[in-house]
Amino acid sequence: MWAILMTNIFWNVASFVIALGILVIVHEFGHFTVARYFGVKIEKVSIGLGRSIFKKIGKDGTEYTLSIIPLGGYVQMLDSRVHKLKPKNYHVAFDKKTLWKRAMIVAAGPALNFVFAIFAYWLVFLVGIPAVKPIIGSVEPVSIAADAGLKSGMEIIAISDKRTEDWESVNVELISHVGNERVALTVRSMNEIDLKERKILDLSSWNFGAGEKSVMESLGFVPYMPKVLVTLLSVSKGGAGDKAGLRVGDTLLSINGLSIHHNWNRVVRMIELHPNQTLSLTIERDGEILKLALIPDGKKNNQGEIVGFAGIVPKIAEWPESHRFEQRYSAIQSILKSIEKTKQVFSLTIGILKKLIIGDIGLDNLSGPISIAQSAGVTAAYGFVYFLSFLALMSINLFVINLLPFPMLDGGHLLFLSIEAVIRRPLSENTQKIGHYIGGAIIFSLTIIAILNDLNRL
Repeated sequence: MWAILMTNIFWNVASFVIALGILVIVHEFGHFTVARYFGVKIEKVSIGLGRSIFKKIGKDGTEYTLSIIPLGGYVQMLDSRVHKLKPKNYHVAFDKKTLWKRAMIVAAGPALNFVFAIFAYWLVFLVGIPAVKPIIGSVEPVSIAADAGLKSGMEIIAISDKRTEDWESVNVELISHVGNERVALTVRSMNEIDLKERKILDLSSWNFGAGEKSVMESLGFVPYMPKVLVTLLSVSKGGAGDKAGLRVGDTLLSINGLSIHHNWNRVVRMIELHPNQTLSLTIERDGEILKLALIPDGKKNNQGEIVGFAGIVPKIAEWPESHRFEQRYSAIQSILKSIEKTKQVFSLTIGILKKLIIGDIGLDNLSGPISIAQSAGVTAAYGFVYFLSFLALMSINLFVINLLPFPMLDGGHLLFLSIEAVIRRPLSENTQKIGHYIGGAIIFSLTIIAILNDLNRL
């Protein structure tokens, strides 16, 4: 159990470091390339922060460094405000370049993150990514979805007239409507695909927050899922199931003499209700009926209650062919799809940011490095295209965040340059220093809130 936990943590951290490393390299390469183009001397390029663990000096004297803390990076340019320079070297100093050139250098980092997102999504659509149609599985009788007339088996083909090919698109569009009064869904029945209906969700009483299971569940419906079988797909080594003698391929028939009736939820419920207690299992293995004794491990759930845990995972039935498709396009079509996808995620990010600022969404919805690491680990485990899609998403977020007008971020530097353009002179170093302190305090506070949110979700 402990070994599995440590393996998962290592995998998540490693995936996070790789993802962040790629995004930082892309970002800093933007600054580096444009600075070089405008003739600025680069003193140092660092991937990571803190003490250097590897460095190399280029032919032009630039120091390339890999640092020990993989949480950022920077490009250090020659600057007369930092270095004592002779007038003959002013032409290669960053601060001596014209204002528009300095602005281009600062903006190049976030801009390349945006371009990288388009490129990453282009690769995703070119290689192809498996997807399922957004078909509703079930609807809660008393819910916003039920009041709107949504029913099991309906496919959501558009939200606010924006096409929704898969559940990710549905999720993105619904989140973008948090705080709105209503939203229109275009749906069709799987039996009558030519007959489209328009359903209006009344969101005036919708209260979606970080504690909700999902956007869809908070509205009262869940996606269609294939039937969960009672045959085991995996048994965690060293877990309660392994100790009881369960094996991959075993089919569970009854627990404590009660028939399971091919219902995995009953299995889960029985195990959860009996932590550290002996359960009598009847299973079928290779046509033979066996009896085993299972003692579920006691483990705390999100509510702090001790529940049983067996470390077993069931097989899931195949998705019906009518529900599956592959998002795969030609090189030209992939360009158009990647631009459309980048625009969609960018609009969602801006919308959420706006709602955070005006208070429509609480700060408890912020996610920090722990949540990001978990997402990196999950997508990396699913495969290359899923991880690439995650990189694109994070690159767009990095683009938006870096352009916020906070000193310490690229957006803060651009703000100072904009003020300089208006008043015809640079802000004093003391004013800039105060701005950096304020910006640093805001960023630090938001980071702490995000980390605390992550810990509460564990």
